[in-house]
Amino acid sequence: MTAYLNNRRQDTSKRLGQLRAKLEEADRVAKDLACVYATGSFGREEASSHSDLDLFIVGRTMDPLHGHERRRALSRLDEICLKAELIEATRALRIQEFSGDGEYLVHYTVDELVKTLGHPNDDASNTFTARLLLLLESKPLLGEDVYWEAINDVITAYWGDFADHKSDFVPAFLANDILRIWRTFCVNYEARTAKEPEEKKAKRKLKNYKLKHSRLLTCYSALAYLLAVFAVRRTVTPDDVRRMVTLTPTARLEALVEDFGGSGETVSNLLAAYERFLTNTDAAEGELVTRFMDNTRSRQYFREANEFGDIVWQLLDVTGKGTRLHRLLLV
Repeated sequence: MTAYLNNRRQDTSKRLGQLRAKLEEADRVAKDLACVYATGSFGREEASSHSDLDLFIVGRTMDPLHGHERRRALSRLDEICLKAELIEATRALRIQEFSGDGEYLVHYTVDELVKTLGHPNDDASNTFTARLLLLLESKPLLGEDVYWEAINDVITAYWGDFADHKSDFVPAFLANDILRIWRTFCVNYEARTAKEPEEKKAKRKLKNYKLKHSRLLTCYSALAYLLAVFAVRRTVTPDDVRRMVTLTPTARLEALVEDFGGSGETVSNLLAAYERFLTNTDAAEGELVTRFMDNTRSRQYFREANEFGDIVWQLLDVTGKGTRLHRLLLV
């Protein structure tokens, strides 16, 4: 791990600790009814002073008072109070406003994350994103018991056939969903910019540049980790995935070498390229947009993004070792 990346991790951890300290009232509201977890740069432990905060609220459900549907344990009024506390705390610490003006600060239940798995409305309800980011790049702020309950229930759903295939389980369901969320990100950020103003084009280029580094690494570090586990053990257990969830994307890369004897050179090259990306984007959005309006600099950034993608491909190639899971990711 580089000193720069280590500093980012330590600083993010410190800022999350400060945020938790401001959330005593929110913790009282949530009690053992719900959890709040951070995703994005805070969840990846690489936030800068310019990073905004992406949060999800996931709650338990209770038996119904009337009728046949279970109800949310966290009431709507308490949900409003919880969100108000989160907004006040982030403003007090001068963290950037929630992305999308709070559009994505939504309360789901654990049941919703599990029951929508594989259903057509999974994408439309955004439970797909909440569930995948929970596994791929999350850090709990409040309600750690509920947080791990959600993770365990989601993993159990993905590992539904494990009891009959303990010695040769291929995590095809989860791997396909990781590939699907990556492609969803790509579609959402696809830039059709021919007739747009230069500043708007530059904003799209910036999003695309971030996509080709942070979002790509979030998804493919998880796939590389699953490949490494399967290559060594010829199966992947629920405990293996729980271990993966505790690791940030960059920590997963380090684990490929430390835990599975992976290619140290490839991982070092990838971490160095990722550090370059973090350095390049450590500025206010206005400054970054100005940089991407410079065509020469913009082309250089995207050359680096393509090189980063090439190294990720090399990592999957050397890690997969032609196993059944490796083949599944390709065909």
